[in-house]
Amino acid sequence: MPIDPAQLPLPLLLLVFAAAAVAVWRFGFRLTRLVDDISDRTGIGQAFGGMLLLGGITSLPELATVSTSAATGNAPLAVNNLIGSAAINLILLAVADVLYGKGALTKVAAKPGTLMQGTLGMVLMASVAFAIATREIDLFGVTGAWSLLLAAGCVWALRLAARFPKKHSWEVVDPDETPERETERPGRSLSRLYISLAGTALSILVAGFVLSQGGDAIAQKSGLSASLVGFLLVGFATSLPELSSVTAAARMQRYELAVGDIFGTNLFNVALLFVVDLIYRGPPVLSQAGRFETIGALMAVLISGAFVIGLLERRDKAVLRMGYDSLAAIIIFALGVFGLSQAS
Repeated sequence: MPIDPAQLPLPLLLLVFAAAAVAVWRFGFRLTRLVDDISDRTGIGQAFGGMLLLGGITSLPELATVSTSAATGNAPLAVNNLIGSAAINLILLAVADVLYGKGALTKVAAKPGTLMQGTLGMVLMASVAFAIATREIDLFGVTGAWSLLLAAGCVWALRLAARFPKKHSWEVVDPDETPERETERPGRSLSRLYISLAGTALSILVAGFVLSQGGDAIAQKSGLSASLVGFLLVGFATSLPELSSVTAAARMQRYELAVGDIFGTNLFNVALLFVVDLIYRGPPVLSQAGRFETIGALMAVLISGAFVIGLLERRDKAVLRMGYDSLAAIIIFALGVFGLSQAS
């Protein structure tokens, strides 16, 4: 018989939450090194490797969490978790900026691939807000038309992001030097890297799911509102793999990998709305979203916009050990949370 985390005493819940957080943190660092190695070996590049591999794998806890929420009939928690995680993920770039500490992170990460990823993320998240504000169409009781279109848009975005850097539409003038990577351990084949990647991904899935379920149970015991729980507490719990991987990438000076991780994770979060719709037994999930979810999605759009502007300007000026775009992102997030508290 499955154990309901909400039935456990709060001290035990806090202990489980902390243990899962430590596990996710450790596996996140390992994952970043593996993706860095694979990106170099295969030639897919840091930006796309961060988007596809790091972004996809660090989205696994969200997949497990929202699937469980949808299966148990709690669609609002699933939707708010995905949208909240998208906004929180973007704030993690400000954390990476502080770790960089030599100016603005977006100056050294400004490459065609990262710019395209950020722009695509803005378009898709704005589409989520548009979908919530318009009438959702139920497709034969299986899914909503908007969630299906958003999933298709994410697939298109991944294809476009993969091809864009190869077109050489524009080049960065006077790019910053990125340090050479450390020499890989001898005898480690690409197949072994893939096996290690799969094992690490499974570990992050399990630990991340335990972390999110523990956060949900802690929130229930504290009596917080369901919307804020999904947006902030559970959203933060499922964003911890991204925090770990972004921190590792910044310390390794793989800045494109860090930015690609965040932009990629947010694309997968939008696609997961379709998964929630398929699992949930009820009307389309976006038809149940409202002002709260719209504010959350637009908040993610604005924060993405701040970083895209930073990537385009490539200014090296910093304040409080971070670029002006990171500071703007934090201010937007704070104002957004205030707005959400009024809407909940």
